[in-house]
Amino acid sequence: MDSSAGSSSQVAPTPGRFLPLLARKQCQAHFELGLTLALYTWPSLSLAVTNNWGGPDSEEKRQWFVGATIDVLKENPDEDSEWIETFLLQVMLDEFEVNVDDESGYDVAEQIVKLRGQCARGEFAEVLEMRRKWEAKGGKSADLGKMFEKRERREEDDETDGSEDDEEEDVDMEEAPPLVRVREPVVAEVDEDGFTKVTKKKR
Repeated sequence: MDSSAGSSSQVAPTPGRFLPLLARKQCQAHFELGLTLALYTWPSLSLAVTNNWGGPDSEEKRQWFVGATIDVLKENPDEDSEWIETFLLQVMLDEFEVNVDDESGYDVAEQIVKLRGQCARGEFAEVLEMRRKWEAKGGKSADLGKMFEKRERREEDDETDGSEDDEEEDVDMEEAPPLVRVREPVVAEVDEDGFTKVTKKKR
């Protein structure tokens, strides 16, 4: 009697945690799209890119910024809005020499956290609405699509690292624009009191 009662009172799994592989990939793909659009529509970042505050390769830096943020959140999937904001602001300072002193960095971080939760549950309505607004304003979603194709192929190649056949099939990936440059993302240093160590780039 006790054993049967115990088996029926098990804790339910976290939504999305044990989804089939295809469904998990779909959730991750939508989250990455939402994160990309959140950064691409961030006024501070858009202004920095438009004015080339990150140098002549500011657009490429934004693409790297997106990829670095995705990678950092894969490695730190449980971090909160404040942690993500610290990372975003540090990259803005180091790569674009922009000290974002309004609340927009936290707003973007909050949006990313919300999208992460929605996509984990298979709820893609907000991401799709963001894409519709992006396209309505003349955004090039086709270019974003190419970026994701490049990233997905690279991840598939990493999963089948020892396969020579896969290496031959992925030769045509060079046609897609690079999303992530070969460089390490800048992670902000936080001291024992919880303060962020900010370093200004030399002009």
